[in-house]
Amino acid sequence: MQIKKIILAISIIIVMILIFLFDLHNYLTLENLKSSKEKLNFYYQENPLLVLVTYFGIYLASAAFSIPGALILSLAGGALFGLTLGTLVVSFASTIGATLAMLISRYLLGDLVKKRFALQMMKINSGMLKEGAFYLFTLRLLPAVPFFAINLAMGLTRLRTLTFFWVSQLGMLPATLVYVNAGSELGEIQVIDDILSPSLIISFVLLGIFPLLIKNILTTIQAKNT
Repeated sequence: MQIKKIILAISIIIVMILIFLFDLHNYLTLENLKSSKEKLNFYYQENPLLVLVTYFGIYLASAAFSIPGALILSLAGGALFGLTLGTLVVSFASTIGATLAMLISRYLLGDLVKKRFALQMMKINSGMLKEGAFYLFTLRLLPAVPFFAINLAMGLTRLRTLTFFWVSQLGMLPATLVYVNAGSELGEIQVIDDILSPSLIISFVLLGIFPLLIKNILTTIQAKNT
């Protein structure tokens, strides 16, 4: 087990060094995406499978190692693959990557995450005890809660990996659809704020609260009938 942790730690360090050396995170901007759209589409037309697999791997690694840029990558998915295929690819790449990030937190970064997110962990543990997987679903729908923070914090809970995977995929799907659809109409976007309007954010919040509301209502009704 110790050897696996060492190998994992070395892999993370190598990835981070490569990102720093090649300044990769600075390429994930809306301006670069818009200026590169025609070139990327040309590559995709010439080598569709290669571009698809490469994109999937980049997105998965970005999510697994908590590299900023998921929103731009989601837009790129829409711009390259369209709404249907883009949503499918982004959904699975982001969820698998998030699950790997959760496992890295659980088996490698436990103590570091506990210190860094002590206050957040108290809230999340409390929410998980009360609501279970419903709580994770709600967090995934709230734009204000960072994607990477959820992954790392959930690694320190007792939530099963499979449950984390399917709940995350469902919870992230609405935002995935929004971003991929926006990417398929990339020319209409001038700034990132054009995507997340106040009404859309409110919709996400309501969608996240709804399952908890239903669960509490059912629990209340069940308690009265017993």
